[in-house]
Amino acid sequence: MIQISHQRKKCIGCNYCVELAPNRWRMNKKDGKSVLLESENKKGFYIVEVNEIEFNENLAAARVCPVKIIQVKILNR
Repeated sequence: MIQISHQRKKCIGCNYCVELAPNRWRMNKKDGKSVLLESENKKGFYIVEVNEIEFNENLAAARVCPVKIIQVKILNR
């Protein structure tokens, strides 16, 4: 499993995450910020655990995020 976390409040709406990992990210039409799909808000961090199959595309999204608010890590279980 991997964990993806997102500090949505700091999002600037660049859309890179949606372009690189469209199955996990969407843009919110109301505020123009990205949404980490199926995530849970934990004190301002939106967190979701997903299968390793999503690792590469979400890691790419994290790397290109201009405000560095996306983290992707492998969970040891």
